[in-house]
Amino acid sequence: MSNQKTYTGKKLISILKKLGFEVIRIKGSQHYLSHIDGRATVIPVHSNEDIGKGLFMKILKDIEMNKTEFDKL
Repeated sequence: MSNQKTYTGKKLISILKKLGFEVIRIKGSQHYLSHIDGRATVIPVHSNEDIGKGLFMKILKDIEMNKTEFDKL
């Protein structure tokens, strides 16, 4: 088993808000977040489901961070 930390959509959004991202719109379960410097991403919020590893890595790529930087937060 991997020891990767998992996040729900709600938790991930709250972390990104602390980094300066804001929700610009919501369409269904998709939350569109944007930063003033132009970075943007989409995060699905499905009750208490964890974000999958592949999608989590895509979100990190969108916000131009790597996993070690993000885990330090």
